[in-house]
Amino acid sequence: MKHYREEYERWLSSAAFDEDTKRELSSLTDEKDIEDRFYCDLAFGTGGLRGVLGAGSNRMNRYTVGKASQGLADFLRAEEREGGVVIAYDSRRCSEEFAHDTACIIAANGVKAYLFESLRPTPVLSFAVRYLKAAAGVVITASHNPPQYNGYKVYFSDGCQIVPPYDKRIISRVNAVSYEDVKRLSEEEAKRSGLLEIIGKEVDDAYLAAVKSLVLSPDALAKEAKNLKIVYTPLNGTGNVLVRRALKELGFAQVTVVPEQELPDGDFPTLRTPNPEDPAAFTLALKLAKEQDADLVLATDPDADRLGVYAKDREGNYRAFTGNMSGILIAEYLLRRKRELGLLPANAKDGVLVTTIVSTDMAKALANDYNITELETLTGFKYIGESIRRFEEAKAANGGKTDGTKGAYEYLFGFEESYGCLTGTYARDKDAVSAACALAEAACYYKTKGLTLPEAMDELYRRLGWFEEGQKSLSFTGADGAERMKARMQQLRENAPELLGSVRVVAVRDYQTSARRDLLTGEEQPLTLPKSNVLYFELEGGGWCCIRPSGTEPKMKLYFGAKGNSPEAAKNHTEEIMRGASALLQA
Repeated sequence: MKHYREEYERWLSSAAFDEDTKRELSSLTDEKDIEDRFYCDLAFGTGGLRGVLGAGSNRMNRYTVGKASQGLADFLRAEEREGGVVIAYDSRRCSEEFAHDTACIIAANGVKAYLFESLRPTPVLSFAVRYLKAAAGVVITASHNPPQYNGYKVYFSDGCQIVPPYDKRIISRVNAVSYEDVKRLSEEEAKRSGLLEIIGKEVDDAYLAAVKSLVLSPDALAKEAKNLKIVYTPLNGTGNVLVRRALKELGFAQVTVVPEQELPDGDFPTLRTPNPEDPAAFTLALKLAKEQDADLVLATDPDADRLGVYAKDREGNYRAFTGNMSGILIAEYLLRRKRELGLLPANAKDGVLVTTIVSTDMAKALANDYNITELETLTGFKYIGESIRRFEEAKAANGGKTDGTKGAYEYLFGFEESYGCLTGTYARDKDAVSAACALAEAACYYKTKGLTLPEAMDELYRRLGWFEEGQKSLSFTGADGAERMKARMQQLRENAPELLGSVRVVAVRDYQTSARRDLLTGEEQPLTLPKSNVLYFELEGGGWCCIRPSGTEPKMKLYFGAKGNSPEAAKNHTEEIMRGASALLQA
């Protein structure tokens, strides 16, 4: 491995890097900063790239983006995959520049590039890949990360983020590229050669038609949509145009946008972090909602794949909905309406609700209540998207017939705890545009029943039980952060805890070794999900805790949850699990 100083000097002297980059590097005086920029290459992982913006091999810049794009083009050409690459971008710093660079590099390799005319939500990119029958897609985004970050996510021909075995094949191609290998055409040359096409309105129209086709309560919309007051914030990201257009076309006439957060702005000036999971992100939206007596408050993250929600209760207070809560409420609404309309499969078990191992156990209870199937995937919506493809392939192999016993399920809904869901199969990634529409539609439906959304949620808790979940991240910064996380995970593998706080651990699932071990009997059982660096602790009393290193940040992520016979009991149980897990990682 090259010493960081050696790589730093190479960037200063090589003709492959422009003068602006060299000036930025020459101005550095902090040796620790130089080391952090060059001690490694920014890793192209299973989801692509994500990192801090700036010059250096361990930063997001046009050169690291160039390597990724050249590697993707090399993969497509080597495997003779036709159809081109669709490219979208969000409102972050350098996103537009990186998207145009990507398009020109893809075109320079003889592969057609379809570039959106302006910023677009990530789910539109997912939809466009399949709509245009492309071989791949790229979206330049760092999702809900702080302003200093950007990223590069790769999608395959099914509109889903890359999964095995293609992820490793693309990664190996990217890793084989040197900065000097990257081919580039000018934008004018790419357009003249027919290898760069600018896209926009046609794809938007087709995407929104697909979203609107999922409406299940047109009568409720006709009666209540015009009366429902909505405050919406795109958090200075990509959702503003399409969320507002979709809601308007569904009949929602009273949608007010938070003015300070309406327009795209990669500095996110009014936000600590542009993340709808952060209550502080709703400060301005809630202030406006109280002024206008709004019924619903919605926020989408910068690439508009996550939706945050507050809803007004009977007393006029605004209740926060976690990603688990909004996901479950949308699922309940869709399942209820499909049952009422006779749209569930004839054999209910052929219908499937897909979620992840770190999402609420309430999904199991809801699936049991409707007698449908619940399936869990690893963390990450790409695994839910991959599941849809597998269901469709199994259905095709079964003569076009749905049959859950053969894996040919009918996808009914999918969600994950991190504020993401997908209401249909038109896309293969979480979609905050359709989620906003579905939740607003549900609000209209429940309003015709005399219920607010908080009351509908409470009815669901009374029916299924009180569930509480939480999440916590612990940072492992610095050059040795990844090694320290790796060591801590290995220690936990070799010495599984007997207790998390005062709660007994009854079994450990190790997705790295694909084994579940019962700590009471010592019995081992195989796990069927793909291998992943994840530990899952099953706890006494129905609680659980999952630990994994983040794939995009130097953090260890904790997820935990429990069920109780009251809201207080569920909350207290969950907090005890959280304290025990945090102490375990910090030991």
